Amino acid sequence: MQWQGRRGSTNVEDRRGQGGMSPRGCSVGGGIGTLVIILIYWLMGGNPLQLIGQLSDSQGDTSGYTQEYTHTAESDSTARFVSVVLADTEDVWTNIFNQMGRDYRKPTLVIFSGYTTSACGTAQSATGPFYCSEDEKIYIDLAFFNQMAGQLQAGGDFAYAYVIAHEVGHHVQKLLGTLDQVHNMMARTDDVNANKLSVALELQADFYAGVWANHTESMFNSLDQGDIEEALNAANAIGDDKLQESSQGYSVPDSFTHGTSQQRHDWFYKGYRTGDIQQGNTFE
Repeated sequence: MQWQGRRGSTNVEDRRGQGGMSPRGCSVGGGIGTLVIILIYWLMGGNPLQLIGQLSDSQGDTSGYTQEYTHTAESDSTARFVSVVLADTEDVWTNIFNQMGRDYRKPTLVIFSGYTTSACGTAQSATGPFYCSEDEKIYIDLAFFNQMAGQLQAGGDFAYAYVIAHEVGHHVQKLLGTLDQVHNMMARTDDVNANKLSVALELQADFYAGVWANHTESMFNSLDQGDIEEALNAANAIGDDKLQESSQGYSVPDSFTHGTSQQRHDWFYKGYRTGDIQQGNTFE
């Protein structure tokens, strides 16, 4: 992705090393506090099965909560990259919303290290990137990109851009009213149907990420050869079926919250191929 020397967004909060409310105060090791965090994570589209395992692994271990942070040239370059990608999404979605006769309200992206606070609860590195609809902010620990490259074999700058564009896709859903509507429906149904609604919501965010890729290519000519393949590889690597099979040896379709690898791959590619926001009804 051609991003060096391009405009960065002013809607970035760099909280690396600043910390926030102590995770111990949230009882992440167990009890009601854990259940609250798991519920929030689920409502934000996360897989609670993965989070439960992560919280269990961290019980009694505060090493993941250290707020000592040393800026490096590499990490600061990644922060600039994230800022440019966010600026790209701002330009693309402002243009698309204008064509729809609507105003695009820009989200804020929070970069943190270890943990920080959000309107949806404590944000931790272990939970991965997420969008909080209560404060309209995207939270990400840049170390997640290292995990993508190492553990998931899904590295590459455009793979990382896809992650940001996916979370911005949730913000688009918030602005269009989809997010609140679906969350209300999820609260009124059983777990199996709630998971199906969550999958549809996540696949639509993947689709919107693809729409962004289409428009950023046409508006800025910023994509390099192989960029789309990087994003498709990342979408494929984080499917529920693949993640569950990797962690426990088998998958449980009724527990899927994001969709299979094939679904995530296909919906991102459909968004990229069409560039048309109207083609993204994943709920049918």
